Amino acid sequence: MDKEPKNLIMEKAASFTSSVSGALSFLGGYQVCHNVCLGIIALLSLIGITIVGMPLLFLQKVAIPFWIAAVLLFAITLALYFKKMCISRNLLMLNSGIIIAGVPFKAVQSYLPIFWIIGGTLAVLSLLFYIKGKIAKK
Repeated sequence: MDKEPKNLIMEKAASFTSSVSGALSFLGGYQVCHNVCLGIIALLSLIGITIVGMPLLFLQKVAIPFWIAAVLLFAITLALYFKKMCISRNLLMLNSGIIIAGVPFKAVQSYLPIFWIIGGTLAVLSLLFYIKGKIAKK
């Protein structure tokens, strides 16, 4: 009886850590931030508000710390996964794809399309595996 609540707490902690990792990796990539800014500008233009520039440009200054935090949280999530095997492989694959696609370093600027392809492939594969698992359960 004691192990069930402990396992439930570990599962919730692992799930939360993995979710935070994915969210922070999303904030780490300039291309994602740029697309979000364009989306905000497009939505505001629908109601008659015109914006010149990028409303979320301030996030560019903190992209690298957010990305590093995402990688650290992902490392914690991986450690929990290998210790307890209580986290979805698909979720780990999705988070790793987002982190890889969101590499914010200027030193690898010429290789960004490769990172986008690898990260995007991992993210799409994780979603396909998730859908396949849901269909198989039915």
